[in-house]
Amino acid sequence: MASDTLHVQDQNNGKISDKSSKMSKRRGKKLWGPKKKPHVIEFEKIKELQRSYDKVDLSKVSTFADLPLSDHTLNGLKDNSFTHPTEIQKASLLYSLQGNDILGAAKTGSGKTLAFLIPVLESLYCQRWTRLDGLGALILTPTRELALQIFETLKKVGKNHGFSAGLIIGGKDLKFETKRIDQCNIVIGTPGRILQHMNENPLFDCVTMKILVLDEADRCLDMGFERDMNCIIENLPPERQTLLFSATQTKSVKDLVRLSLRNPMYVSVHEHAKHATPEGLKQSYMVCELHEKFSMLWSFVKHHKKSKVLVFLSSCKQVKYTYEAFCRLRPGVSLMALYGSLHQMRRMAVYEEFCKKKHAVLFATDIAARGLDFPAVDWVLQLDCPEDTDTYVHRAGRTARYSSSGEALLVLLPSEESAMIENLTSRRVPIEKIQVNPKKLNNPQRALEACLARDSEMKASAQRAFVSYFKSVHLMKDKKVFSVENLDSAAYARSLGLALPPRIRFLERKRKAEMANQAKADTKGSDSEDDEAEPDLKTENSGLPPSDAYDFKSNLSDSDDDVLTIKRKNHALEVGDGSEEEEVASKEEKTGKHVVTKAAVAKKILKKKIVANKKTVFDEEGEAVKDATKHKVSEAGQKYDENTERGGIDIEEAKKAMKEEDRFDKERFKERLKAKKREAKLKQKKKMVEEQTIAVLDKGDEESDSDGPDLSWLPDPDKIYGKQDKDEGSENEQDMNSENEAEQSEESYYEEEPPVKRKKQMQTLSLEEDEELALQFLRSRK
Repeated sequence: MASDTLHVQDQNNGKISDKSSKMSKRRGKKLWGPKKKPHVIEFEKIKELQRSYDKVDLSKVSTFADLPLSDHTLNGLKDNSFTHPTEIQKASLLYSLQGNDILGAAKTGSGKTLAFLIPVLESLYCQRWTRLDGLGALILTPTRELALQIFETLKKVGKNHGFSAGLIIGGKDLKFETKRIDQCNIVIGTPGRILQHMNENPLFDCVTMKILVLDEADRCLDMGFERDMNCIIENLPPERQTLLFSATQTKSVKDLVRLSLRNPMYVSVHEHAKHATPEGLKQSYMVCELHEKFSMLWSFVKHHKKSKVLVFLSSCKQVKYTYEAFCRLRPGVSLMALYGSLHQMRRMAVYEEFCKKKHAVLFATDIAARGLDFPAVDWVLQLDCPEDTDTYVHRAGRTARYSSSGEALLVLLPSEESAMIENLTSRRVPIEKIQVNPKKLNNPQRALEACLARDSEMKASAQRAFVSYFKSVHLMKDKKVFSVENLDSAAYARSLGLALPPRIRFLERKRKAEMANQAKADTKGSDSEDDEAEPDLKTENSGLPPSDAYDFKSNLSDSDDDVLTIKRKNHALEVGDGSEEEEVASKEEKTGKHVVTKAAVAKKILKKKIVANKKTVFDEEGEAVKDATKHKVSEAGQKYDENTERGGIDIEEAKKAMKEEDRFDKERFKERLKAKKREAKLKQKKKMVEEQTIAVLDKGDEESDSDGPDLSWLPDPDKIYGKQDKDEGSENEQDMNSENEAEQSEESYYEEEPPVKRKKQMQTLSLEEDEELALQFLRSRK
């Protein structure tokens, strides 16, 4: 076209109008100019965002829109009503967006999840990450429920981004995860399952990973996950961004060195706060005896039916029994249990159900103590004392989340009160002591006893709960707070509905070991005194030679197994310092004989190559019979086993050996089938003979009532043998021939030989007919 403008035909009046030139003048652009492609526009936006990171004034930030975030992230936050950032989010977002390593610490319920999810999304967006680029971010959490919660939040906030995310936790389909994990840009999981994929799944590659996030970092790095975390960190690239967040953040240099942090930024908005717990949390504690705990819990639940209560116990077995007992007692409120030994799908269902309920009671272990955001929890009741102050802070933080309020109650034993309250006070935890009105306590002990008497499984569950509580107290590190010796086992067993306290075997073993050590110490002290007083002690009255003398006093023990065992030699005798070599040398000097030690006997056995638990069967000729099911029978197989000089596996020789062994296996299988068939035929024939004999006997009994023998049942000899005039000798020969033929037929039957076609010279009686004939003759003679 000669003109630089584009003329368009007007549809209304058919006139030619110069619309294009007017539009271009209005917009200040030319239509024929080059248009920018979408990816170029997006690249310019990313560059503009990255330049604005250093220009943001945190004092003027009041909403997420004031932060340099992408439109995809802002829309996702707005759609889920996340408009105003919390203190930890304000303080940490700019540092993490700039690529720094972060150590974030804040109170429970302060929004730490968004504080690391937003940088993950923005970092991958700025790097223009796609599904084909592989793994970009790895988020690790200590519990499965927390991983599920983070995954759900990521789906809501990051729904406008094009990233793929995966939830990798135990209890789910491992094969499905194995096929899909290489297609995930963001992986959220627990350390155990992530390490399993690293070891077993060749598709899971972390070479491209850019960000590592540890939620509840202090728990992920403690002794429980130390081995798994060390193995995971070894497989991660050293050049990465690391974000650590927790309410009780670790400052251990050892942990930071393990993670290879590069000049991390420590962000703690509540470090200098007056209290370490949320401001809206009202905390109190009460002191009660161990056997009063169950009745106190029952009374508390009965008086808080319109509340949402979370009850923490020490072990899974305690949670299981308490839940079962309350279900039998029926307090009038929804009951749920969450503990580690439940199936994963059941755990997820309980978690979601408790989140939806307005009034419910959840019995849980410490798997629900960290990170889980249960909405509108009114009470957190810690029935068993937590192991340390960090656990208390995380437990109590399940209520009073963000800006809401809640109450926390801690139940302590009299032996736990002083030390635990001192620890909480030093940790800036405000807690007050309260008293319970004894008139409002209801004791369900009688009802529990009736339930356990009816249900043996529930009784076994109560016994397991009893033992698990004592074991949990015994394993606690802080011995100033926890002491097994101060627990009344009999009263606690009765409070659970048990008539007698179960045996606590690990405590019995511990006490026996302590008593044995004490006895050894006492005997050593007495022996040293005897040595000083009587250095020339003899064994004249013992009646035993010096080498066989022993101290009977040291044999006294509480266990029955130790009555007849020699604990130790008499230290008054000059035997040496107790080493085996000196004892053997002293015996040789006194007896003049060579003493054979156990090590020498073991060496002899090894030289003879004697294999333990080996059974050898010999045939009549004295040769060993090889078991075909355990040893190779063919020559090729035996040669293959004997050839130990080769290195590795020779495929061709192994194939030949397997073919030869397969041939012998088929022969054994055929012989086994033949034996089964032969046995079945013998059984059938025996059964037929018995039935015929019974029938003949019944028939003979009926005919014996007549006056004389009835021979009408006898067959006609002319029809059977034919009309022949022979002497008795020939007849006897024919009978002998018929019997020989019958015996030959029977032998051929047992040997399963094919039947031989004989010429039908004459018709003979069968063996059954001969037996029946003989029986009838005998009856007729009677």
